[in-house]
Parts: sequence; C-alpha cells; structure tokens
Amino acid sequence: MTQLTFLDDVQPSGIAWAGQRNHALARLKTFVPRAGRAYASTRNYDFGPDNRDNISCLSPWIKHRLLREDEVLHATLARHSLSSAEKFIQEVFWRSYFKGWLEQRTSVWAAYSRDVIAQRDQLDGSTDLRARYDTAIAGKTGIDCFDAWARELVATGYLHNHARMWFASIWIFTLRLPWQLGADFFYQNLLDGDAAANTLSWRWFGGLHTKGKNYIARKDNIEKYTDGRFSPIGLVPNAEPLFEAIEHSPNPLPPVTSLDGLATYGLVITPEDCHAESLPLPHHPAAILGLTAPNTSTSDLVKKFADDALVDALDRAKIHFECTTQNSDKSDIADALMQFAQSNNVTTLLTAFLPVGPMRDQIDAAMPTLAAAGIRLVQVMRPYDQACWPHATKGFFKLKAKIPKLIETLTFENPD
Repeated sequence: MTQLTFLDDVQPSGIAWAGQRNHALARLKTFVPRAGRAYASTRNYDFGPDNRDNISCLSPWIKHRLLREDEVLHATLARHSLSSAEKFIQEVFWRSYFKGWLEQRTSVWAAYSRDVIAQRDQLDGSTDLRARYDTAIAGKTGIDCFDAWARELVATGYLHNHARMWFASIWIFTLRLPWQLGADFFYQNLLDGDAAANTLSWRWFGGLHTKGKNYIARKDNIEKYTDGRFSPIGLVPNAEPLFEAIEHSPNPLPPVTSLDGLATYGLVITPEDCHAESLPLPHHPAAILGLTAPNTSTSDLVKKFADDALVDALDRAKIHFECTTQNSDKSDIADALMQFAQSNNVTTLLTAFLPVGPMRDQIDAAMPTLAAAGIRLVQVMRPYDQACWPHATKGFFKLKAKIPKLIETLTFENPD
C-alpha cells in the first residue's frame, strides 16, 4: 500500500474553514476512512451544518488547489478499492469535467457574465423583482428548507451538494427568479465558489446544460434526505425546462506551451492555484508575486478564505523555491505585473493555468498591455488537467467511462 507521507504529521480534527493547506490535509485525513461504501450510502443526506461526517467538505480547499485532486484520489485509493470508492471518486472528477467543459465552451461564461450585469441593473429598475430577490436571499420566503439554506450559506459559506440542487430548483421554478442571479448569489457566498462548477450546475438544474432535462425539488425527497428536518410547502410539482436561443459552439482547448530553454522568469501565484511547489516548472523562479484578484464581488468570508490561501501559498513557496516573495492587491493588474517583472529584471512570467472565470478575465484584459511592454505571461497547465479536460466534450458520462484509464495513466495505485 502506498505510504502517504504528506499526511503523516497531520492530526485529524473537526472542520475548520481556514484557507491553509494544513487544515485541508487534516480534513482529508479525517474523511478518507469514510470515502468508500459509507460515503456512497449516506452522501445524499443533508444532516445540517453541525453534522458533515458523511461528506468530505474538501471542496473549498480543492477550489484553490491548496489540496489537489490527484492528492485526494491518491489518498482515497491507498485506503479503498476503485469499486468501493467509486461514488466519491466520481465526485472528484465531476469538478474536472465542469472545468474542462467550460474551457471548451467559453461563450457560456461570457454570456452568463453579461446576463448577471444586466439583471443586477434590472433589480434596480423593478420594485417587484427587487422585493422577491431580497426576500429570497434573506431567507424569508416561508419555505422552511430554502430559508434555512439561504441563511446557512451566508453565515458559513457552505451548503451540502444536495441542498444546492434543491435550493436552485426552488429559486428557478417555484420563486421564478432568474437563474443567473441565483448562480451569482452562490458565487458571492460559497467558499468553494468555482466559475465552472457553479455556472454549469445552475444551468443543469434549469435544463440548459443537458437540454430539456431540468431538476424539480420535491417535498418527499427533501423530507427524506434532510432526515425530517424540513417539510416544505408550496413547491411547484412540475415545470418546463429553461430555454435559450443561443448555441454555444465548441472552441479548442488552449495549447500547452513548451518551457524548454527558458532562462530566468518570475512566478505569479493567484488564489486559483495555491500549490506552486508542485507545478511542472523548468527551474526555480527569480522571484514570486502573489496576485489577489481585485474587483470581485464576494462575501467577506469568501474573500478572507482566498486571501489566507494566497498568503499560505506564498509562505510555502518562499521556503520551497528559496527566493523572495511579495503580495499585490493593486486594482491595476497589468501595472502590478509590469512592476514585478521590471523590478526583478525578467521578461517572462509563469503562472498556473487560469481556468475560465473572473481572474482569467482580468488577466486576459491585461495581456495587451503586458505584450506592449515586452512581457510574456505563460500559463502552465497541470498534467492532471491535460489528461482530464479533453474528455469533457459532452456529458459527464463520457469522462466517467475514462476514469479507470485516467487513474492508470496518472499512476494512482489501487490497494486491491
């Protein structure tokens, strides 16, 4: 059996939502023994925020890659067979699927971003929409489960996956609110708010991702899987799926840039990937910059988690790469990157690949300015993403069929 040395010195504890790798490893060590059949049999139950023993709760750390997907798979398969941990392993790959799919349908994110801006403007212009929206996010609709989840989300930054499904369905089909505003509410408040997983999940609930197939929250299902904590009234029994006229044509995945022959460079760490020491870099950087994404509309909880994750990443990178680090939260990203490059006498900057989302949008906007200054910014893709994303072209089941081969290719060991 594989020895997981990265877990040896970690003491298990309860969930502590802190943006630090040691907290991620502690939670992983606590959960791994339950990642097999115990998880499969109880994972759909939402027992409430004080009882999360049946699920992993690793997603906030994975979102920032304080904990990597391959580490989670490695730890799981060192303890369980692939068959016994199948359900949990599939959940790990769902995140890879969403990211890969959105990378190949970037127009979906662009359309969603435009819609959110437009609908925020509509909130200011419509008394009725504003009242219904404010009632929903304040948890005052009179639908017991929905109201509890709205308050839980804002207070804790987390919701059980099944609760997210029910919440979104009620938002769209019972409350008749725009799905984009619901997705935006989640993104603002979820510690694991991920542009791909969040946007595409809401599209799936509404019937846009898998066209014509929506998700309807039902009273008996909620009663059962909340262990009788809720008994909602007033839910719509059926509803037509959402429809959009636009077709989102696929675009190719970004090419992998060769780093052969690269001399000196500066390393840029963002909250999107906080484990720089495992990036496939050619050699140590001349200096390291931590770059906080400015102008993001997120809660204080979410912002603090991301800021702490970046500080934690810089602390570890400084020790690993034995070079200077600095942190920047300047509103002008292009200026921050140019100053960093010029002060360290480098013309090439490397950063972990930035998936579709707000940080990528801001970096893309800065690229022409950097190019004009003679500075090249290269995004380094991880082998895990390179292996998974090409299979995320249609539904999840295409990628699901590849999981055994992917695990074999990525050299994860099966204890059986």
